[in-house]
Amino acid sequence: MMRIRLIFLGKTRRGEIRALVEDYLARIRRFAQVETIELRDGSAAAARKLEFEPGATVVLLDAAGKQLSSESFAKWLGELRDRGTRELIFLCGDADGFPEAIRRRATTKISLSSLTFSHELARVMLAEQLYRAFTILAGHPYAK
Repeated sequence: MMRIRLIFLGKTRRGEIRALVEDYLARIRRFAQVETIELRDGSAAAARKLEFEPGATVVLLDAAGKQLSSESFAKWLGELRDRGTRELIFLCGDADGFPEAIRRRATTKISLSSLTFSHELARVMLAEQLYRAFTILAGHPYAK
């Protein structure tokens, strides 16, 4: 089963945002292992704590990244799963993004939207899109 890690820079301070993320994580767990890690800051020490499996797909959420439709995102996720990707890591920065030392570790850059959202709201959007992708792949009616 694929393992997904959502690495957030900074804490999710608003309780209602945290509750939404947790709700989607619980839904995703029907399809994949998923966990979140909140790094206090983007320091070099924090970067060294990030251990990725060899061959992990590391995705940076970045305004300049590739924009995908929900269907394209689901197809991409399904292809990773079907190729046997064991670990998929999403890096979701704070208002200033991730420092370059961490950004360089990404193998892919994706943009959630051409609109600008708060970093906390981006966390919810990422979790919702992951859940939506799995429901698309499963033919579940949620995706409609």
